[in-house]
Order: sequence, then C-alpha cells, then structure tokens
Amino acid sequence: MLQRHRGLLAKVVGTYAWEAPDREDLGQEIAAQLWRAWPSYDRARPVTTWMYRIALNVAITWVRGHSRELRHHEAWDAERHDIADPLAHDPEAGQQVELLYRFIHALPPLDRALMLLYLEDHSHREIGEVLGISEANAATKISRLKQRIRQEL
Repeated sequence: MLQRHRGLLAKVVGTYAWEAPDREDLGQEIAAQLWRAWPSYDRARPVTTWMYRIALNVAITWVRGHSRELRHHEAWDAERHDIADPLAHDPEAGQQVELLYRFIHALPPLDRALMLLYLEDHSHREIGEVLGISEANAATKISRLKQRIRQEL
C-alpha cells in the first residue's frame, strides 16, 4: 500500500520537510503511524483519504515539534529538492510557480495542508474529511487563501 501511494506520501513529506534527512525521518514517522493505525482503517472509506489524514496529522505534529529553525526555512528551491521544473521553458510561469511555492511554504501547517489538497483537485468535502473540518469550513478557508494569494502575489 505504501509503495502504491508513495506519490501521495512524497507530496506530504516534501511539503513539510526541506532537507533530505528530515524528509527521511518524517517519511518513516508517517509510515510507522500508518502501520499502527491500519487495524482501525474503515474499509468503507477511500484509503487515500485515510492516508492523507494520517500523513498530514503526523507532518503537522512533526513541524510543531521541530526547532524554530525549521519553521524559518530558506526559500523553496526546486532544484535543491530534486524536483524537475516543468516550467523551465517558460521563465515567467516559472517565476509565478516559485512565488506560489514560497507563499505555500510560509503558511501555517494546517493551511499548507489545505493548499496541498486543493491544488491536487480534491473536493471541499474530501478536504474537510482529511482535515477533520466541515465542507463549508474547507470552502471558506480555501476562498480566503485564494484571496490572500491574489493580494500578495
């Protein structure tokens, strides 16, 4: 299951941990928590929703428990994180994506989770289920974040 959904886990880990050793530690912590929680998984619900919820909760807790230094990290650098830049041929679009990355990484952990799910085209209902908030609350938070993005970027 972890192998099948490694992309989901990599996105969460990459959103909350910037250095390779931290990404490895967080990934292992998420995997361990998924293992511990497996017996309580409700098979009537999508496995990805369950995984996201656990992974995001572990990541948010991990960030809160880390040093102040991690919270004030360097600006996002896709090259440093071994992520290919799909917009390398379009410098203007690449700059916009860079600004969006910086904005997202400056958000508090819960808002960062909200944006991650929103950018992956999850519905407000799914986002609410993963984050443990109502669908209406998810929609309101997304609307406010989108408004902040327009103002700041």
